[in-house]
Amino acid sequence: MRWWGLYTQRRPGIDGGRTAALEPEELDDEYFMLRVRIDGGRVSLAQLRTLADISKQYARGTADVTDRQNIQYHWIRIEDMPAIWEALEAVGLGTTEACGDVPRTVLGSPVAGAAADEIVDGTPAIDEIVRRWIGDPELANLPRKFKTGVSGSPHHDVAHEIQDVAFVGIDHPEYGPGFDVWVGGGLSTTPILGQRLGAFVPLEDVAEVWHGVVRIFRDYGYRRLRNRARLKFLMADWGPEKFREVLETEYLGRKLQDGPPPPPPPLGRTDHVGVHKQKRGRFYVGVAPVVGRVNGDMLHGLADAAQRAGSDRIRFTPEQKVVVLDVEAPRVADLVDDLEAVGLSARASTFRRGTMACTGLEFCKLAIVETKATGAHLVAELERRFADVPELFTADAPALTININGCPNSCARAQIADIGLKGVQLPNPADPQGPTVEGFQISLGGGLGAGGGFGRKLRGLKTTSADLPDYVERVVRRWLDQRADDESFAAWVARADESDLA
Repeated sequence: MRWWGLYTQRRPGIDGGRTAALEPEELDDEYFMLRVRIDGGRVSLAQLRTLADISKQYARGTADVTDRQNIQYHWIRIEDMPAIWEALEAVGLGTTEACGDVPRTVLGSPVAGAAADEIVDGTPAIDEIVRRWIGDPELANLPRKFKTGVSGSPHHDVAHEIQDVAFVGIDHPEYGPGFDVWVGGGLSTTPILGQRLGAFVPLEDVAEVWHGVVRIFRDYGYRRLRNRARLKFLMADWGPEKFREVLETEYLGRKLQDGPPPPPPPLGRTDHVGVHKQKRGRFYVGVAPVVGRVNGDMLHGLADAAQRAGSDRIRFTPEQKVVVLDVEAPRVADLVDDLEAVGLSARASTFRRGTMACTGLEFCKLAIVETKATGAHLVAELERRFADVPELFTADAPALTININGCPNSCARAQIADIGLKGVQLPNPADPQGPTVEGFQISLGGGLGAGGGFGRKLRGLKTTSADLPDYVERVVRRWLDQRADDESFAAWVARADESDLA
């Protein structure tokens, strides 16, 4: 069923301490989680309204924007799936290979084809990959899942370093705009950053090169042990030189051109939240649902607001955000107000726009702790506690990412967050001999881009969920007090005393 976007969800009432102790069938509920595959995060008004209708009619109002640019539902009955598929297919959407050991949803820049500073629009390559190979039986039994990113944005907005394969926009001094190829990234319990092949690929060749990389994974990827069956392990053993040689000689039948690395992204955020100029004098408006959680009514409100603003192009982002494209200048202010009225803020605090959370204990059978509700409570608490720091509520507020994960699998990218939180069970401070309580192991100062890397782990640095707002407030205030000029959180963490991070 995963090949069609379906997982059984967690049966209610099972605490996180029992996750690893029970058999899968003991954790299974009779209801399903469903992912809708949305390559590049692109939806029209008609598609958005259908997504909203499915939420309200079949999913008890649930809907989450994932960091794979999908919409994810819960409480789905298997009896309703034929009607859901029919509704999705009527507007050009589907669930084929949204899960499973297959090429998953292809990430794309949320502002592809619209951003004024775009190097190259990768949309045609994404469309060709999906048209030619999604659903292809020859790629439907990979060693494990396979994740792709394609972005021509100079802001590096698809987290290319942690994809199995990624194409990053560059301007070649001889051949013009195209893509630099990265292979072998991934997080989970063994995080590894992708490596450059050193190859330049023009837009029209991206799909062919992608097909070669995924077939290398199919043919050479490790299958005996599932925890080593990701492409990152093969890449770590081969290295980029051998990988490129095999790609060229066995799968492409030709040499690729050498190319330069992508320049570091401009300083600032990659989430596209706020009001930004796009091509032809128009604007796009990005909004921040709290930890990616939306619902059917909110999606309908988003569609209504976008329609009034004259837009038929909405994008979900790899940061669990939403972007409305093609807004004329006189309509921007009204759109921002309309979206705010339905709970989608373009004027979000640094905490709201920087906090992500995975599905967590509420629905996920692998989770150890609750995440979505914990994240929403954390955001509300931080906004209340930092009301005395107005700079954290402005469009150019210093960036701070807080990624909340319900288990070690890092679906919300704990290792590359300023404050990364991995769910654990901890002794109850009030009753150490009693049942455990939910908590988090903390890593600090992670990130992607120039100077990026995995977060710093301090021995024994953990917090209970109940004490999480106190910890985050404490460490953020120390950063704000001690930072030099506009020093980032990660840069401060790298030089801070351990006592200031506890």
